[in-house]
Amino acid sequence: MLAVAFVRSPHAHARIAAIDAAAARALAGVAAVMTGADLRDRARPLAPRLLGGGFTPTEWPPLADGEVRFCGQAVAAVVAATPYVAADACEQVRVEYEPRPAVATVDDALAAGGVLFPRGWRQGEVETVFAEAPIVLRERFTHGRLAAVPLEPRGVVADWDGDSLTVWASTQIPSVLRSTLATALGLEETRVRVITPDVGGGFGLKTHVFPEDLVVAALARLIGRPVKWVEERREQLAAASHAREQRVDVELAADAEGVVRGLRARVVSDAGAYHIYPLTGALEPLGSAAILPGPYRAEAYEYEAVAVATHKPPLGAYRGVGMTMGAFVMERMLDLVAERLALDPIEARRRNLIARDAYPFTTASGMTYDSGDFPKALEQALALAGYDALRREQQAARAAGGLVGIGVACYTEYTGMGSAVFRRRGMEDVRGVEAATVTMDPDGGVRCATSFPSQGQGHATTIAQIVADRLGVALERVRLVPADTAVAPTGSGTFGSRGAVSIGGTVVAAADRIRTRLQALAGARLEAAAADVVLEGGHAHVRGFPERAVAVADLARLAYSPPLGGLPADVGPGLSATVCFDPPGPTFSGAVHVAVVEIDRATGRVRVRRYVVVEDCGPVVNPTIVEGQIHGAVAQGLGEALLESVVYDGDGQLLTATLMDYALPKADDVPAFEIGHLETPSPLTPGGM
Repeated sequence: MLAVAFVRSPHAHARIAAIDAAAARALAGVAAVMTGADLRDRARPLAPRLLGGGFTPTEWPPLADGEVRFCGQAVAAVVAATPYVAADACEQVRVEYEPRPAVATVDDALAAGGVLFPRGWRQGEVETVFAEAPIVLRERFTHGRLAAVPLEPRGVVADWDGDSLTVWASTQIPSVLRSTLATALGLEETRVRVITPDVGGGFGLKTHVFPEDLVVAALARLIGRPVKWVEERREQLAAASHAREQRVDVELAADAEGVVRGLRARVVSDAGAYHIYPLTGALEPLGSAAILPGPYRAEAYEYEAVAVATHKPPLGAYRGVGMTMGAFVMERMLDLVAERLALDPIEARRRNLIARDAYPFTTASGMTYDSGDFPKALEQALALAGYDALRREQQAARAAGGLVGIGVACYTEYTGMGSAVFRRRGMEDVRGVEAATVTMDPDGGVRCATSFPSQGQGHATTIAQIVADRLGVALERVRLVPADTAVAPTGSGTFGSRGAVSIGGTVVAAADRIRTRLQALAGARLEAAAADVVLEGGHAHVRGFPERAVAVADLARLAYSPPLGGLPADVGPGLSATVCFDPPGPTFSGAVHVAVVEIDRATGRVRVRRYVVVEDCGPVVNPTIVEGQIHGAVAQGLGEALLESVVYDGDGQLLTATLMDYALPKADDVPAFEIGHLETPSPLTPGGM
């Protein structure tokens, strides 16, 4: 196997005048040096589509071909015997650049006419509402760039056997990667196999297909040997997708009681040099604009969502893409309403939250919230935090010269998106459908293969728990097969918090089909109706008569080796079921957060003293996993709020290229968490997930 390293541009924007790789090719151990011109006819650029007016497409080439458009863009690929030889050879590649002016800010991009995507929305009598409102507030909010920084960087291994391509990748979207590689390399999908081993974090970053994926696959095919690339952290910070960079100009109209009547917003996202594949640069501004009304009752809303092109890496998905900024803006505006009317921030929210009996509720942005109970969640969070006592403590601390703040925020998040959601957005390259295959083998052991890999959410545990319960076998008898497009059904992947909904619609349904067959087999053996058969403890028994039982493993053997006389009617041989599921969402989860924050007057250091979350994800399948996900999410949110920022100068040069400069939260930055659960089932999804 050979190693790949990339030569990357030091310029944000430049013409490539010449590339001299002779010295690099002459180094011992170097197998090849490839440029954009070398791969031009061997791998097509990434060119995501978005149907609808105003979309300006881009093509992101595997290697920069004639022009570089951001600092860190791959210009050449070196293939060598070891990563160290490859890195040394990269230093020997001479690239002659002709620098050009860089567009580094949203304002520069707007002035240059670099709009990649605009979309507008209008609901209700916006002008009338604002004209009649006694309170009108106007604010501008900005959010810097973020990097996902998963513990495990991107990594790809590709092997071409002369007829077909096998790729091992740290990805959230194995099926999408497979089809993208096939298209880019001009292969049939049946000749491309993607295997996803355990993934050490993704957070949305690995929902994308990147040029490096295409390059590694093309090199393996071209050279005829396995090729491997593992991203360095500097590459991850400089050349992978970023997130969040956005500006929101917002107006809010409220009546004299602080009830929000109308909203206006202009959301502009810095989408970088290219549309990210397959989601495009529309995802961030659309997400923020659509979710901005939050769990509140505003009746009139007008927004403009815009993505602009700059000379930076593309903006892509990262935890809660679009929704964090939308929630932040709305919560700050409600705090400003409370200030204007001298209300407690809690009271401003109570007067505006959607009532439990108003669901399903269609928001002013056109979204239909399927379920929720935010008034109850708010009161539960306040009780858990001891809100009244906190306010008294705050007054005492301030009287003594301390700086203590109490923050409250309510948010809702769309999830469970199926094909209809992506088609309404105009996204043709995201299938939206998921699938799972559940198989009980002749010895009674169970295998499950899904289209959506795990990247740390505990899928293996949750799936095994659900399948074991459905089939009446021990937890250790159930195995989740690693994601592999050769054995797993085709789907979309793991993103957008769709895991539980996808499991409910695929794994549960497939397990229930096998359960029905086992009950029929047991009913025939025990001379009982199939509906009266109970599966538990590794046995099938007649309800109310546990002594009339047969081992599940014995039933499995029967299914694969039918007895004389055959199997019961309508029960075919084998115990395997594949279920494809198109989630009916979006469905909406949500939470209320309470933070107690203290600032040191002398140093400015921020300390989070208390952090309370009451969340509602519908039925909680595994409380330990749910709470673990909340811990991780809050830690990332604290990093986003207090520490993290990808910073560029006016020439598009990255100033935060290492973890000495890009500040991640450490253990002592993260407080203990107090978590409460509220379970409001969705009427749309299997099991109310």
